[in-house]
Amino acid sequence: MRPVLLAVAATLSLLLCTSARAGEEQNQRAENAVRVLKEIMQAPDKALPHDLLREAHAIAVVPDVIKAGLIVGGRHGSGLIAVKTRDGTWSNPVFVSMTGGSVGFQAGVSSTDVVLVFRTQRGVESIVHGKFTLGADASAAAGPVGRTAQAATDAQLKAEIYSYSRARGLFAGAALDGTAIRIDNDANQAVYGEGVTARRVFDGGVTQVPNAVVEFRDLLEEYTAK
Repeated sequence: MRPVLLAVAATLSLLLCTSARAGEEQNQRAENAVRVLKEIMQAPDKALPHDLLREAHAIAVVPDVIKAGLIVGGRHGSGLIAVKTRDGTWSNPVFVSMTGGSVGFQAGVSSTDVVLVFRTQRGVESIVHGKFTLGADASAAAGPVGRTAQAATDAQLKAEIYSYSRARGLFAGAALDGTAIRIDNDANQAVYGEGVTARRVFDGGVTQVPNAVVEFRDLLEEYTAK
């Protein structure tokens, strides 16, 4: 009987260690998203337009999108997305992953920070359902940069999502058509609990919220305050 108890104890210990590592990994991802959002918004001349942020239905930040492949370029990264709730506040964010081609990224750059600003509720519903592709499931355009959005072109104004990238310290609108955004269910359950869905997080149905995730939500509140 004793060997059985030892085996059970060892299994439980392994599960706890695995859970702890998963939580640490997600916290690091959240901290990276917070860092990128702060750095971009505190840029002296070029930043996400405040009026555009205030009108956004959702905002995603995906730090350190890594270039992969030597002949056919590709990208992969992971980050956070939060949505505007019915009362005008920001939801707790959920974890997302991003994959796609290298179109719109600077040549020769191996790591890029990406920001997506959702301008319609339709785009938000697309991501809640699990996955969508920029340019196919939602129209996207390189977003305007600066303290106001007055420089937006007619083509930009028709876009459902504004996309941006930052590489080598330069922040600018970026064409990201063909890039797929997917809810990272494993990461969300590692942070919020088993069986928790993105919609439940967005609707405020979670109580277990790490500090780094709360900071991302609070930053959005700060940067979109009127």
